[in-house]
Amino acid sequence: MRSMTCPTKIETLAASILRQLPQKKVWQTNFLLHLFVLWMSIRGRYNFAHLARYGKYVESTYRNNFAKNFDFLAFNQQLASRYISTDCILAFDPSFLAKNGKCTDGVGQFWSGCVGEVKSGLEMSGVAVVDLRDKTALHLLAIQTVLKEDDETLLEYYASIIVNR
Repeated sequence: MRSMTCPTKIETLAASILRQLPQKKVWQTNFLLHLFVLWMSIRGRYNFAHLARYGKYVESTYRNNFAKNFDFLAFNQQLASRYISTDCILAFDPSFLAKNGKCTDGVGQFWSGCVGEVKSGLEMSGVAVVDLRDKTALHLLAIQTVLKEDDETLLEYYASIIVNR
């Protein structure tokens, strides 16, 4: 990916939001600004090898930076507060991802709405803010569904995601 002399709209918007977030370091801001543009530039799978191929960092840099915490919920809330009207609701949508294998964390039995039955795989719980006036939605949060307690139901787990955040 070639370096641009003029910042893109994505970089300008992301930089203005990152300036408002507390407790971030300069290296993290630079990495995220690079990453947001890179995500919009590459096609296909987003893995560390592809990020290294098309980005400006080596694979281990992407791997190490993804291992560090970043508050995407606060970032997405700032974005939503700029572009979503006050006439809005929160939407929750669990999504099934087919996955085989025994070494992947979180593999379990989840409902697949497409197939209409319980299948083995992963589940991602997504939370979005929906603008009722403009009929648009912006993603706020995605969490992998992992049942931690044997006596905890799936509905209780879903409720805890929303209540805790």
